[in-house]
Amino acid sequence: MEMPKLKTVQELLAAGEKLPERYLCTPTGDGEGDQPFNVSMPEMEIKVIDLSLLLSSSNDGREELSKLHSAISTWGVVQVMNHGISEAFLDKILELTRQFFVLPTEEKQKYARETSSFQGFGNDMILSDDQVLDWVDRLYLITYPEDQRQLKFWPKIPSGFRETLLEYTMKQQLVVEKFFKALARSLGLEDNCFLEMHGENATLETRFNMYPPCPRPDKVLGFKPHSDGSAFTMILPDKNVDGLQFLKDGKWYKASILPHTILINVGDTMEVMSNGIYKSPVHRVVLNNEKARISVVTFCDADEDKEIQPVNELVSEARPRLYKTVKKSEKNFFDYYQQGRRPIEAAFL
Repeated sequence: MEMPKLKTVQELLAAGEKLPERYLCTPTGDGEGDQPFNVSMPEMEIKVIDLSLLLSSSNDGREELSKLHSAISTWGVVQVMNHGISEAFLDKILELTRQFFVLPTEEKQKYARETSSFQGFGNDMILSDDQVLDWVDRLYLITYPEDQRQLKFWPKIPSGFRETLLEYTMKQQLVVEKFFKALARSLGLEDNCFLEMHGENATLETRFNMYPPCPRPDKVLGFKPHSDGSAFTMILPDKNVDGLQFLKDGKWYKASILPHTILINVGDTMEVMSNGIYKSPVHRVVLNNEKARISVVTFCDADEDKEIQPVNELVSEARPRLYKTVKKSEKNFFDYYQQGRRPIEAAFL
């Protein structure tokens, strides 16, 4: 049951209100987790993958596929170049995002999220009195398939937002298909193996994030640690303000960003389908006390009617099946996330 909505973070700041305690993260007691969030972290080198080569039968193509396999099996994340989307178009997406979030509150509230619904503008659902809140305002939209779009939540202002998002969604579909096929091929599987299990009615869900400057970046997070429930997630990060971090072997690393690439991390669905060969990385967003940060994140989510399970070819005596058969559930994802747990725990055998 959703609790009453609160003010957005931007509204809190505009009113000059004191930082509500509900945003303060409590110590975890695990040493590193008790460090201030805004301390300097080592930088991780995210491999850059040439999408145009991944399905090529040339030597260069095979080398790129091997590089993809190594990067995803080690870190769960890559930066994709030569993805077919121009630098100018990616810049336009980020600029329109920035323009939306600086609109007056009354204009943004025209697209406000409805109670117990994900789509629309505002903050995420509050499910309990003790839920620690994320320092983020967001606009969440299902962009594909067409019959699941709720256009009443698609902003008419700034001018061109809707048309640009539609075009971006079409361009993303080409990236999604190529990347799914490349992941399958990298594991020695038939190209359409993951696509078929993911289902014909798989969705693309795009989340536009605004992380305003925070007075306590040492104690507050833009996004608490989590893994994504998607097959994989495509991220356009802010080119000028850092914030995204990944967890590896108990340590946090700052994501190094190459402008105009698309950052792609695998999610829980891919972890299940690959029988744990490709693990969904845990990540979080830290904050800045001077600068706002934006990002545009698209989740490739499975058809909710499709059963997701490890691909038969990846189960053997040497590598037994590790996961149950599951179905996509946004509610389960959100419930687990707010408890500080990974939704994939429900799939472990």
